Amino acid sequence: MPRNELGPNVPVSDRILLHLWEQDHQADHYIVSGEVTRSGIAESCAMHPPNVSRAMRKLSSDGLISQHTRTVRGDNRRQKTWQLTDEGRDTALERISDLRSIQVLIRSKEGKILEIRADEAADKLRAGLSLLQILMHAQHEGALSFGDIRFGALVSKEEQGPPPGSLSILSGAHSTYHNRPPKTRTVHGRKKEKDIINNWYESKTPLFSLSGIAGCGKTTLVSDCVEDLLKSDISLKAMYYPCQPWDSPIGIATSLLHRIGISEESGDPYNILATLPYKPAAQLDIDSFRRRLCAHLLDEKSILESSDFGDENSKLLVILDDVHNIGSSGDHLFGALLQVSEATQLRLILISRANLAFYDRRDVHTKKRVQELVLSGLTVEEIKKWLEGMEISEHTPAEEIHRATGGHPLAMELMEIYGQTLHEDWLRFLDQEILHVLPEDHREILSILAVSDRPVPWEDLARASDVDGPPPDLLIERGLMLEIEDGMWLHEALRSRLLREVGNPKQERLKKLRKSKH
Repeated sequence: MPRNELGPNVPVSDRILLHLWEQDHQADHYIVSGEVTRSGIAESCAMHPPNVSRAMRKLSSDGLISQHTRTVRGDNRRQKTWQLTDEGRDTALERISDLRSIQVLIRSKEGKILEIRADEAADKLRAGLSLLQILMHAQHEGALSFGDIRFGALVSKEEQGPPPGSLSILSGAHSTYHNRPPKTRTVHGRKKEKDIINNWYESKTPLFSLSGIAGCGKTTLVSDCVEDLLKSDISLKAMYYPCQPWDSPIGIATSLLHRIGISEESGDPYNILATLPYKPAAQLDIDSFRRRLCAHLLDEKSILESSDFGDENSKLLVILDDVHNIGSSGDHLFGALLQVSEATQLRLILISRANLAFYDRRDVHTKKRVQELVLSGLTVEEIKKWLEGMEISEHTPAEEIHRATGGHPLAMELMEIYGQTLHEDWLRFLDQEILHVLPEDHREILSILAVSDRPVPWEDLARASDVDGPPPDLLIERGLMLEIEDGMWLHEALRSRLLREVGNPKQERLKKLRKSKH
């Protein structure tokens, strides 16, 4: 039989859209992996690099992808990279629906050739293969074999899927979370913050909320702390879930059940699975989910029979990263998990760029249900210690760097790479990740505030900015504008960036601010 008749023939455009969809967690990131470069796309999509460039031009002209020049991890050179546009994401979802149903051939553990849907193949093969990898292997090799050593190398032992067999509602849930936080860059300083997290873990407070602007080191800090906790507390198990813009509360709930060992195969004595929606557009039964999950976690026999925790004293630390991507749709689930954590051994860490709205000030200050930490920049002393390992430390005062960057860790990393205090990449990061995504009137508020050398009462700032009402929630929630005792203030890194606008705009804003105070 000719090879092209053995497997599917996936069009080039579909391969690229599927690959970029699988890499969409890197969308709008300033530093990315090689998977979104020309060579990375060529390797993943089984294409010659020149053909990638040709295909990218067509997809770009159709408005499905956008091109960006970004820093690639492990390479000091900036390279062309690509990501999906909103229209591209919609198109990718439509194509993925069809690609999932493509029939592929696999060779089972018993040596039998089976024809199954592409999206079922990874579970059947017990391999951590993506949909694109399944389709590419099928297209070029005809049949995928159970036990292929290449497939085993693609997934760590701790994150292997369930054994081959019948599929259930939870099939594939394991691929959306990790049993440990990601390995990240070295943590510089942050001793005070580490102590705060460690003290929280030793306390009885069920939820820790960590917020801060983009790139300030939230995930890095938590990953470092949790790794230490896992080493020091053998009874502790972890679940790290990176929330994506397309995620839903159902995906988080499903992954949590999978992590604690609940499935149709392993057992579900409290029938928690019945609370998950089986039909499109149906809602998660939050109240039943909460009550049944509590009952399960408090039942020692259930825990021992359905999980890998080992004993009834095991604790589960759930880390939900980038929860701002879920938005208000996750509030009910997060609130339910907070209630569960109060009654059981479950603990929660939520990481977000914005303040979370599913609890109130009483939960923090009176009821002690939540502990908060807003992650600011590094201190001058922490910057000094970081500079000690750099060749430029003698020529660049730590005070100057702190004043210009607000102690933002990414600015320091770029300084390590390029040897410049205010490299254009740092300014571009502030523009692309933080400022340019704001509404124009919000940026103007920050720009007017930046020209002041001291905090400004909101009433004065509102008059100068020609806005009505209270301070914009978006600026407050993201920590871009701070409400302190003397008035409104802003993150030092943003202030430094905004003050680089010289000439008339600065002078005009100063006039508006002075006039508003009379």
